[in-house]
Amino acid sequence: MHKIKALVFDVFGTVVDWRSSIIAELEIIGEKHGIAAGTVDWTKFAQDWRSGYMENTRRIAAGASGSLNVDVMHREILEEMLRSSEWSHIGPKWDEETRKHLNLAWHRLKGWPDTVDGLYALKKQVILATLSNGNIRLLVDMAKHSDLPWDMVFSTELFNTFKPSPKAYLETMRHLSLEPENCAMVAAHIFDLRAAGSLGMTTVYVRRPNEDGDAMEHNVNVKSKKDGGEVDYVVDSFAELAEVIERARAENGQSIE
Repeated sequence: MHKIKALVFDVFGTVVDWRSSIIAELEIIGEKHGIAAGTVDWTKFAQDWRSGYMENTRRIAAGASGSLNVDVMHREILEEMLRSSEWSHIGPKWDEETRKHLNLAWHRLKGWPDTVDGLYALKKQVILATLSNGNIRLLVDMAKHSDLPWDMVFSTELFNTFKPSPKAYLETMRHLSLEPENCAMVAAHIFDLRAAGSLGMTTVYVRRPNEDGDAMEHNVNVKSKKDGGEVDYVVDSFAELAEVIERARAENGQSIE
């Protein structure tokens, strides 16, 4: 870890708690439009919306056609959901302005409890950059809303692809003028880290509750390589990651250049 000069972060689920943020917005909008609390499973609605995003980004990353702007994608998925038999009773209650406002809820996601203090601690040690499938405006708005102190915002929108396409990681490192050994990918999703690790990046897995669908689906207990796993580090918070880096730098007498 002492060679790392930049941390590259996944955002949705790793840095911000999309689930509770979206559910909270759905509850507010629901009550505002006459949908009584407890009559709709907003947790499932949020998960279905997120699942649509995951399915579409992976499909496009593999070469299929589709929107490369996540704001557009989120709106398309929302409209499709509101036409479905499961959610069609909600559609008539939400006009165009309501739908636009709800779609932008993804710009207003809040960080996990450790996020802001942890990022500021890490910023003293290394370069902080995003590498998110979220579009640029979404990431900038989110940073302002939740006080995320990025040095650089990279979106796969800039590279005309989505993670886990290798192009996303390679282009990020190219723009940072760093070799893979000097970059670490930080994510709460094993698929993201597998892609980054295959290109030589250091991999840091952050445990977030109910976030890693792939690991849960396949009953994978993500562990560090020293514990017989496949990632370089496993941490429970950004504060813990800051301690790992600080300790490694102190042991090697190094600081950021």
